[in-house]
Amino acid sequence: MYFIGIDLGTSAVKLLLMDEKGNIVNVVSKEYPLEFPHPGWSQQNPSDWLKQSLAGLKELTAGIDKSQVKGISFGGQMHGLVILDKDDNVIRPAILWNDGRTQEETDYLNDVIGKDKLTEYTANIAFAGFTAPKILWVKKNEPENFAKIAKIMLPKDYLAYKLSGVFATDVSDASGMLLFDVKNRDWSEEMMKICDVRRDQLAKIFESYEVIGNIKADVAAELGFGADVKIIAGAGDNAAAAVGTGTVGDGDCNISLGTSGTIFISSDKFTVDEKNGLHAFAHSNGAWHLMGCMLSAASCNKWWMEDILKTKDFAGEQANLIEKMNDFMGNNDIFFLPYLMGERSPLNDTSARGAFVGMRMDSTREEMTLAVLEGVAFALRDSYEVAKSQGINISRTKMCGGGAKSVLWRNIIANVFNMEVDIPVAEEGPAMGGAMLAAVGCGVFGSVKEAADAIVKVKETIKPNPEISARYEKRYQIFKSIYPSLKSIYKMI
Repeated sequence: MYFIGIDLGTSAVKLLLMDEKGNIVNVVSKEYPLEFPHPGWSQQNPSDWLKQSLAGLKELTAGIDKSQVKGISFGGQMHGLVILDKDDNVIRPAILWNDGRTQEETDYLNDVIGKDKLTEYTANIAFAGFTAPKILWVKKNEPENFAKIAKIMLPKDYLAYKLSGVFATDVSDASGMLLFDVKNRDWSEEMMKICDVRRDQLAKIFESYEVIGNIKADVAAELGFGADVKIIAGAGDNAAAAVGTGTVGDGDCNISLGTSGTIFISSDKFTVDEKNGLHAFAHSNGAWHLMGCMLSAASCNKWWMEDILKTKDFAGEQANLIEKMNDFMGNNDIFFLPYLMGERSPLNDTSARGAFVGMRMDSTREEMTLAVLEGVAFALRDSYEVAKSQGINISRTKMCGGGAKSVLWRNIIANVFNMEVDIPVAEEGPAMGGAMLAAVGCGVFGSVKEAADAIVKVKETIKPNPEISARYEKRYQIFKSIYPSLKSIYKMI
């Protein structure tokens, strides 16, 4: 039997084919465009997702017995607003998770409705990337489009709808909409009223591992699949990545270095961050999690390498740094603020910007490259410090995402956080988690935890060096003071 995980990312869709024992049979990636129609805005055409996903499914399963494909599930970019009319036409381009156009609506929700009420209704406050502020933005700025809305979807749920015909979402992805009562795992009546949204415009809610339906006959015929292929709800990208790395037990932690960066802490109990710096979401294993999310992580390194240094030789740029990393780490005088798209956790500031601080005439290209990687690690630690203030202490973490492939970045994370970092054998993140959720939904495993225990293996553990961690501790204390010093300046830019 085969199971497919579809990771609908920001720049590409990644598809993974897994057998019932957890072996990866094939992986395919298909890119699509990202639009920036205005500074700080970010959107995509959902038809591009569908076109490339179908093309990817054909390529993924070429040469196998397609009758053995039994389940398809998802991990997907969260918070995006996809709106359909009564005829299932997409009304406008999807407004994405890293879009910053909704600061006015975010301020209205936090300051007028009030953070206390939002936390009571949803366990979270408003962030510019969340879905509810996007809905209010459309209502105010595109009333003709708002009036047409028949269905409100998240990105991966659009794919699930096109494959199954079922209007569905899962608890983990729904948690990031600010329309969902996380504690009770249902839509919030209060938030629907605030956003002028009806329950029939919102999807039926499933746990991430539950079957929402079977593949549509016409899609099955196009792909050469059997009519018995089950479509499983899937999860938001970070919850799916947590499954793929085995981060499903109480207190388990995962750090993801993808386009965005996250620190994900699994919990068997419903917990709300009292400072509202972290997101309190439902987990894809039937429990909950706390998560800090920064908007630009590996994308900072991509920007630095490709747009500024004009190279795609990422490994070459890090080669000398890796060779002498014990000397470099914690001794860099240059700091980098990684807020290229504003920042979410824990700052919640769309006006924040990137910055290099501490450069001199003798500053080198290598030091600036190192500063970019360190800046992302420091910013992620900001979220971890919020978790620690809530009494949560983690001794080790898993790590995934494109950035996890960097030996240097792995060691920076281990030493900045002063904790052991486990690298899974399969570093496929949300796509792997999606395939595992499909296998659970099809009954191969009795639970998400059972699947994780059977499939996820660790290939390497990076241990922090006490001397380097001490150096980084001093550097982090300086890093913490930079954003507050620049905050008033950002408001003027």
